[in-house]
Amino acid sequence: MPDSTQERERLASFLMTLRGGEGVAGRLMEAVEAVPRRLFVPGGVADPFADQSFPLPCGQTMPSARMAVRLVSALKVQPESRVLEIGTGSGYVTALLARLGLHVTTLERYATLLTQASERLAGLALTNVTFVREDGRDGLAAQAPFDRILVHGSFEAVPRSFVEQMAPQGIMLVALGPGDEAQMMTRQQRLGSRFEEEALFSVRLQPLEKGISSSL
Repeated sequence: MPDSTQERERLASFLMTLRGGEGVAGRLMEAVEAVPRRLFVPGGVADPFADQSFPLPCGQTMPSARMAVRLVSALKVQPESRVLEIGTGSGYVTALLARLGLHVTTLERYATLLTQASERLAGLALTNVTFVREDGRDGLAAQAPFDRILVHGSFEAVPRSFVEQMAPQGIMLVALGPGDEAQMMTRQQRLGSRFEEEALFSVRLQPLEKGISSSL
């Protein structure tokens, strides 16, 4: 079991990094403090806030704490936001989103990851999350529209189905580019009948896989 003093020091150092390098403040900073990242990273990890990704079951990975916060910050979640997340993973980003928004619907193709994430969030008393076992390639039209959409995967072009599921003034984060190369994380914002696209930063994400996993 990690030493609690060391854990507090690591968190304090990470929060200082966010304030200085990423300009994070307010509600998002409070969410980062409130969600225990140690709960979401694999056992044996020395520093859960290390600037690296970590392996998950089912051959998946979770982003570094810095990248997770960077994504959530760019999404500009408001207290009244209904959020759609594609790719639950460990549930760490899901937990941050749940602390910030009204409700989060999170989609994951692996039952193992979905179950583990739902148990973690239940343990944190985060009850404003709906977990759905889907591949997420077409979003979730049955529960649209969404004020915010976060895609943990890449597409070569913005999926039309996601665009149709965005609420007025909605924001979507999605990585665009070839699946076997670096992509650009973009912020798509709906402004009435038009859309604005903003390039944010380079990422390397896998295209979303088709269908739910039959064995994991």
